[in-house]
Amino acid sequence: MTERGEGTLTHSTSGRGADEGDTLTIGGTLAKARQEAGLTVTQVADRTRIRETVIKAIERDDYTLCGGNFYTRGHIRSIARVAGLDPEPLIGEYDEAHGGSPQAIPARQAFEPETPVRFRERRAPNWSAAMVVALVLVAIYGIVRVAVGHDEHHAAKRAAAPASAKPATRPSQSAVVVPMPRKDVTVKVKARRASWLNVRDAKGKQLFTGIIRAGQTEQWKSKKRIRLLIGNGGGVRVTVNGKDMGSPGETGQVIRLSYGPRDPLKG
Repeated sequence: MTERGEGTLTHSTSGRGADEGDTLTIGGTLAKARQEAGLTVTQVADRTRIRETVIKAIERDDYTLCGGNFYTRGHIRSIARVAGLDPEPLIGEYDEAHGGSPQAIPARQAFEPETPVRFRERRAPNWSAAMVVALVLVAIYGIVRVAVGHDEHHAAKRAAAPASAKPATRPSQSAVVVPMPRKDVTVKVKARRASWLNVRDAKGKQLFTGIIRAGQTEQWKSKKRIRLLIGNGGGVRVTVNGKDMGSPGETGQVIRLSYGPRDPLKG
């Protein structure tokens, strides 16, 4: 059984329920906590968005359906929290039994999928050089138009005025206002159904991780880029820099997204 006060976990060779005095594995602990909470596997699946077959396998200490250690840890955390357990002792026990905790990896490697998903990130072209050239051309065009306009205006006045008339005072040129490009990116996620969510900035710093409940809204602002890993693509709506992007995927679909200051692109 799990002793919450001390944060320790004992084991047996079976993931099924145990009698008093016996010890429990990780799966057995999760199953016992679920039963004591009065929850069925179906209810846990609805609250965590984890398939029932995966939950049943985890309760038997079979992690082959989880898709790897990263997702296994996330499933254990989600099931434990729904059942009212502290997940950290279970995660520590899992890491000890499977070669230790994961080593730090670059943020790009953590967020780049090995195989493409249905909703793929749109790669923005590099507009920096084009924008600089365009702004310079706009500024030159404005200055030339102002200069030509003033010359034509003074020529007309000189032709119409008497010879003794004094030349009109030359008005000041209007300043050319150039809009500054956006430097920050703002991403808002609203959950229609519960979904696991991980959010990081361009340097890999974690901005949020955990389950976002139905009706809950979270928002982040960062420089350069915000990367999201969504466990239920059909259960959330994403808004980027004020534009509603809708749901990025289907119910139960794992989605990886990345947005910058210039997103979403104008179509």
